[in-house]
Amino acid sequence: MISITVPIYNEKDTVRPLHDKIREVMLRLNRPWEVIFVNDGSHDGTEDLLDELAASYPEVKVVHFRRNFGQTAAMMAGFDHASGDVIIPLDGDYQNDPEDIPNMLDKLDEGYDVCSGWRRDRQDNAIKRNFPSIMANKLISWVSGVRLHDFGCSLKAYRSEVIKGVRIYGEMHRFLPIYAKWHGARITEIPVNHFARRAGSSKYGLERVIKVLFDLMTVKFLDKYALKPMYLFGAVGFASLFAAFLLFLWAVGLYLFAAKPFTTTPLPLMTMFAALTGIMCLLMGLLAEMITRTFYESQGKPVYLVKETKNF
Repeated sequence: MISITVPIYNEKDTVRPLHDKIREVMLRLNRPWEVIFVNDGSHDGTEDLLDELAASYPEVKVVHFRRNFGQTAAMMAGFDHASGDVIIPLDGDYQNDPEDIPNMLDKLDEGYDVCSGWRRDRQDNAIKRNFPSIMANKLISWVSGVRLHDFGCSLKAYRSEVIKGVRIYGEMHRFLPIYAKWHGARITEIPVNHFARRAGSSKYGLERVIKVLFDLMTVKFLDKYALKPMYLFGAVGFASLFAAFLLFLWAVGLYLFAAKPFTTTPLPLMTMFAALTGIMCLLMGLLAEMITRTFYESQGKPVYLVKETKNF
């Protein structure tokens, strides 16, 4: 079964042509499929149109949100309601091309777990969208170690076992390949078509770049320190304590060799602040360790993932 998930927000003019194209491609493949439209609180008539499609086609499934929760929440709802062993999200604005789906499935058949789309010839505003996206993708690849050209492309194909247990929040959907990599997924990338927006307007602007940077910091922290937060807080704490020690020696040296009283320099005050910062970081690290253990032990969450077992 192939599950196609489509977050929708005020895309009344593109829903029907997008559905018709998806249906044409999937019928040609002759494989079991479903398409799940997640209505993210639309108020332009999209809800009624989706209900009409669901009434006419049994493979169309619709999830209506009570209000707008954002693309990540809508994508997560699509994953939660998908029943296929392959899940393919794509945007509801018809800028992704459903004709690329067969090529992605071919890559999964080669043994990959994730096939990511690369909008090599992206049909968006060069200044507002394309250039910031290029820089963000380079930064994400460098920080995460997952080498992709286009993290922001929604069109991807996932084996359900590498994505079903992942929980994402905020605007973390662009980092799904990184989460999949943590689950041991094999990832590849292929160029995909990208169309200029046919109707409506983009929901994103340059402010999204700042959000990406904040989200990337969160992902990096979760990757390196989620299980051992003391390593991060402890390193910062010891660095602060070491700085406090050096500042103290400096102040003492000035007093002994230059006859400068402590009250004539800011060094004693800086020493105190650095020492307090170091102690606070160490205490925060211990508190984070307790929270981490409570999180895993109280909910019975595993700290490992089993690929397969035999003869049990």
